[in-house]
Amino acid sequence: MNNQLKPALMTFLILTVVTGLMYPAIVTGLAQLLFPYQANGSLIVRDGKPIGSTLIGQPFDDPKYFWGRPSATAPFPYNAAASSGSNLGPTNPALIEAVKTRVAALKSADPGNDTPVPVDLVTASGSGLDPHISPAAAEYQVRRVARARGRTAAFVQAVVSQHTEERQLGMLGERRVNVLALNLALDAFEELR
Repeated sequence: MNNQLKPALMTFLILTVVTGLMYPAIVTGLAQLLFPYQANGSLIVRDGKPIGSTLIGQPFDDPKYFWGRPSATAPFPYNAAASSGSNLGPTNPALIEAVKTRVAALKSADPGNDTPVPVDLVTASGSGLDPHISPAAAEYQVRRVARARGRTAAFVQAVVSQHTEERQLGMLGERRVNVLALNLALDAFEELR
């Protein structure tokens, strides 16, 4: 028995040091050296304080801000510790009712807007944390945001265009708009007024 226990314990200790200490230390060191912004959470910092991440959505409900996708996380929206979708299928009555409620809220926030509501403004992403909306979802909100900020729709549309991210490598994913970055840019223009 001793002949088997000693090599097993030594293997356990060696693998613990290699995979539990050395490997994580090397990977963390390389990440900090080569990609410090991404390794530290892609944080947006203002006045020395982190105000958000480019990777996690935030709730906005003021008419002067662009609104992101709904979040299905609990107990509060965009809870990074509880990333999850709603797990409701397309024929689920609870999802249908939630979508109807969200469409009604968007229509009441901008009563003159008779264009169809983009699907990403009324359905949550798989993670419930998506920080992006489609350019169509941003376009849908331009008039409301412009009116609330006292700006022209053309001005707000130009800011949206500046913050529209292209597909990765020209072929992966879809064009998208980071809601937090867009709202911060609009706030920066307000501060310059």
